[in-house]
Amino acid sequence: MQNNTSTPTGESFKITVEGNGIMENFLRVAFATKNMEAINAHFGGAKEFVVYNVSPKGYEVSEVIKTDTSTLEDDDKTDFRVRALKGVNIMYCESIGGTAAAKVIRAGIHPMKVSEPTKIEDILQTLVTMINGNPPPWIKNIIHMSTPHDVRQDRWAQGE
Repeated sequence: MQNNTSTPTGESFKITVEGNGIMENFLRVAFATKNMEAINAHFGGAKEFVVYNVSPKGYEVSEVIKTDTSTLEDDDKTDFRVRALKGVNIMYCESIGGTAAAKVIRAGIHPMKVSEPTKIEDILQTLVTMINGNPPPWIKNIIHMSTPHDVRQDRWAQGE
């Protein structure tokens, strides 16, 4: 296990969990949580994010990011959280403001809101099912999935 501390203006502790090494070509998905079991925190108020690696084979905890932004101004708090989530592909939270969502998107993170507290495990299982089904192109790109050849493309190329 590895513990990293950063920034003099706020505290961020990343606790990295060493997995079993079976994960290849995975999504990094963060969840804003108060109890490590449910998505139950607003992005701007989240004191911790649990990050999972999600692949066609399943999922495993990657790290827990704990943040203390009590000494920062409002805009700095958002920027701090976005920096702490660097490398995450999707971030789930209970809610997120428009300005914060724009900053998250600019950082290459896809924000997802849940309408009520939701079990993290339920979302993880849904993601695995989606990856093993027909994921959207942006997900395929992240996890380096090839798109099977579609015979309709041959007809379109011929102008039919």
